[in-house]
Amino acid sequence: MPSVPAPGPDTRWRCRLCGNLTRFDVTRSTRANEYVHVDLAGHAVVEERTFLQDVVEHVSCRWCHAVDQVEVVARPAAGSA
Repeated sequence: MPSVPAPGPDTRWRCRLCGNLTRFDVTRSTRANEYVHVDLAGHAVVEERTFLQDVVEHVSCRWCHAVDQVEVVARPAAGSA
């Protein structure tokens, strides 16, 4: 299954169908290395997490439920009209 590009500091997701820029359902696969602290009562807390791999598999629009219509677009420059 091909991965979907994730937005970066200069890009964001946008639905081609309805124009949504803020709400998406995202399916991702993640591999991580975690430092877990287990207290004497047996309660575990992740104190440190290092992501080894994070792949976005599928993104759909939360507003119009469009599938395969989400694209990565450039963010507008700060202060532009």
